Amino acid sequence: MTAPKRVSARQLKSMLHDGGEIALLDVREAGEFGGSHLLFATPLPYSRFELDIAALVPRKSVRVVLCDDGELGVAELAAKRLQGMGYTDIAVLDGGTKGWAAAGYTLFAGVNVPSKTFGELVEHAYHTPRITAQQLRRMKDAGEDFVILDGRPFSEYQRMNIPGGVCCPNAELPYRVSSIVPNPNTKIVVNCAGRTRSIIGAQTLINFGIPNPVYALENGTQGWFLADFPLEYGAARKYPDRIDESVLPAQQEAARKLVHRFALRAVTAQDVTAWLGETNRTTYLCDVRTPEEFQAGSIPGAVHAPGGQLIQATDQWVGVRNARIVLIDGGENVRAPVVASWLKQLGCDVCVLQGGVKSGFTGAPAARSVLPTLRAISVTDLKNGLDAGTATAFDLGSSMNFRKAHIPGSRWSIRSRLVAAARGTKGTTVLVAGDAAIARMAAVDLAEAGTTDVRLLEGGLAAWTRAGYPPEASPAVPPDAECIDYLFFVHDRHAGNREAMKQYLAWETGLNAQLDEQDKSSFRLGPTPA
Repeated sequence: MTAPKRVSARQLKSMLHDGGEIALLDVREAGEFGGSHLLFATPLPYSRFELDIAALVPRKSVRVVLCDDGELGVAELAAKRLQGMGYTDIAVLDGGTKGWAAAGYTLFAGVNVPSKTFGELVEHAYHTPRITAQQLRRMKDAGEDFVILDGRPFSEYQRMNIPGGVCCPNAELPYRVSSIVPNPNTKIVVNCAGRTRSIIGAQTLINFGIPNPVYALENGTQGWFLADFPLEYGAARKYPDRIDESVLPAQQEAARKLVHRFALRAVTAQDVTAWLGETNRTTYLCDVRTPEEFQAGSIPGAVHAPGGQLIQATDQWVGVRNARIVLIDGGENVRAPVVASWLKQLGCDVCVLQGGVKSGFTGAPAARSVLPTLRAISVTDLKNGLDAGTATAFDLGSSMNFRKAHIPGSRWSIRSRLVAAARGTKGTTVLVAGDAAIARMAAVDLAEAGTTDVRLLEGGLAAWTRAGYPPEASPAVPPDAECIDYLFFVHDRHAGNREAMKQYLAWETGLNAQLDEQDKSSFRLGPTPA
């Protein structure tokens, strides 16, 4: 392996703002990333590296900068994997996050920070109307005509919601609102769990030009709970699968106005086909429709990126800054323009595929990762090996799941620390993982470190319990300090911890103050109302 080149914090700062494509990948685990990271870093944990890299960074000649904490060498390990997969322009941030901070640049806590910062910027720029939980309660007590629309995915909505609210994810709002709220005089209140999606959802409807009065619920479900109002759990109210076709022409006209207002680009199937053949640009295909629509069929090579979530968590799908993003809807030409209007303001190079899934575009091969094979071990052989002391089992699942249940005698570990954990063990090393791909990737590191007898327990803990063997729990093992895969930052804000809720909301409203002028210039808000 050729040692990767190193870039300084100042060099990286310049690269991030030079307009060229760049993938800045933080290869630490979720807990480490969420504790502090660079603003425009994409999280790609080393434990999932080969599994996710092809989708996040599909072009192998793009500039890639890898980041860790500057001490444990995880970025160098990831660089080795990239070289093995044929990536050609690889660098490591000198000093990692600590070097970045030492150079005087800001580190950010939390996840999806650019998108959440964007939401706060939108509220300030557009003066999005908002109401408090107390005001909403008074509206309800007074019998006012209003509807609460929850802009989160259905799975999040079901965990907890404002009583009476209807699930309608943000990108679906303009497309389905007339089917949910036929009266143009009915007030609409959009909520999420905190702030960002309430703001974006409400402003989406306003920008779309619907006649109804629209408000964002300040601080969402957390604000409602902090006001001592009860939440609802397990609700099933959601957007209708079919829309009122009679309003589609008006919706399409409103979408065309958005296209004009924000100078959005529409492209043909031929354009996208040509782009995918280019070797000097990266192109993402994102299907922004509902899960049900995507499962019924999409364009080959497109990933499912529900529009509201693509705005809220862009780095979950797009790993290359300044890459092209092609948005695909159902051919109604409403949802893709709506999502594009926000992604462009977020600073993305975005366009809309004319005709969406009905465009005639034949698609592209889906990104695939090739992983090595790993010999299996049966539950019986593992049990015998553990009893005889001739096998050592490492559980590579989540640390929180390990605390709840694991194979007696097994140890929890994670790929970046597995080689050190396995050093000195004798006999067979058995990897336990519900997802065999996680184990196969980790086995590569063990083999390179000289561990020769490595096996996979297929089916993981589930196979162990199916065989009739009981698991054991360890509520304090691994200790918090070792649970680098788990983000403890206000983790229990949705479990009734009021102080965690207050801390989270204060963090979100404080994001803008942490931006420097170059960071602010990455967002392109407007045109906004005077």
